[in-house]
Amino acid sequence: MSEKEIAIEVRDLSKEYMLYNKPSDRLVEALGLSKKSRHTLHEALKDVNLTVYRGESIGIIGKNGSGKSTILKIITGVLSPTRGTVTVNGRISALLELGAGFNMEYTGLENIYLNGAMTGFTDREIDERLESILEFADIGDYVHQPVKTYSSGMFVRLAFALAINIDPEILIVDEALSVGDVFFQAKCYHKFEEFRQQGKTIIFVSHDLSSIAKYCDRVMLLNDGVKLGEGLPKQMIDDYKRVLVGQYELPEPGTRLADDSDIRAAAARASRQNPETLEYGSMKAQITETFVTDENGVRAKAVIKGTRFTIHMKVDITGDIECPIFAFTFKNVRGTEITGTNTMFEKAFLEPVRAGDSLEVTFTQVMSLQGGEYLLSFGCTGYEGETFTVYHRLYDALNVTVVSDKDTVGFYDMDSEISVRKENGKDKKT
Repeated sequence: MSEKEIAIEVRDLSKEYMLYNKPSDRLVEALGLSKKSRHTLHEALKDVNLTVYRGESIGIIGKNGSGKSTILKIITGVLSPTRGTVTVNGRISALLELGAGFNMEYTGLENIYLNGAMTGFTDREIDERLESILEFADIGDYVHQPVKTYSSGMFVRLAFALAINIDPEILIVDEALSVGDVFFQAKCYHKFEEFRQQGKTIIFVSHDLSSIAKYCDRVMLLNDGVKLGEGLPKQMIDDYKRVLVGQYELPEPGTRLADDSDIRAAAARASRQNPETLEYGSMKAQITETFVTDENGVRAKAVIKGTRFTIHMKVDITGDIECPIFAFTFKNVRGTEITGTNTMFEKAFLEPVRAGDSLEVTFTQVMSLQGGEYLLSFGCTGYEGETFTVYHRLYDALNVTVVSDKDTVGFYDMDSEISVRKENGKDKKT
């Protein structure tokens, strides 16, 4: 195997749909009864390019209607492109929208064999995999009932169990895991890790940005059928957040999202540690300085676990705001949001500010995160009428090191109090 063997190659991919106001317009146009066009053209994808190498885990993110599901359906052969080409090297197993490829009148067991045959497996080959499929799905005797009687959770359990147990070289998953319970999701993500270690290729579409950050090597960002960017998860997730609040400019091909000149001016005034800080906003409020102080009130880049510390943000107000919301968020180095809060959650400072005001906002708490490196982000937002507005956001503005001589499991320490006592000569824990 070469160092960079291509699993999927997407070149200049476009997909167009003809939309009609009413069914009769479609009939009139199909029969050529009118010289006037009765449809409008909708471009679901516009000249998208993507190369996926064998063994990579690729995420695709974007707003609803951005073209994520469309590109997966074209890759898997469910849809045909209007223009462009897709080359796939390897056996694909896809878990797309709920119900795809299943006969709702058949039992779960019958659907397993039906889908296996559609994928190219014989009944004997499915027999060899049946125990693993049923064990992973864990739906018990419901496998003998028609799938139309299944809950959405049971359905996705069976569909995912089938998808991962037919020995695919390429696994494609489109949002389906969001309907499973937390225990099933954990089992699925564990399977993702096994697949990655086995050198299999994964394409994963999800709105769960923490999962995208944790499990994907590379991410593509789509918006209205246009590829806005491709890169490391953290970079693309930051850009996606700008897309969600409309704080972005459509880039030229091959470039990243642009910053506003006012934002760059504010950056020059702000005291930050990270030169790669992502920022955007209307600048009606400008975060001019951010820092952390330890339990002694001394500015610090490191905080000892278990001690109190304070997060500071200085903000200049350039326009009247009815009720600004000030926030901070801790992320790990992979971009997963660990914890955070804001003045609205805490019911603090729910009052208007006026142009010319200068504020220092502080958040004081005990450091409970495990030892390690973290990134601290800041924001000032609010509502103008019913519209959520971003005034200024600074992503990954500060690096904070947590120093610890005791790390437990997971992201933070429960700080448990433990008692062990002996009764009748036997150890008992309480």
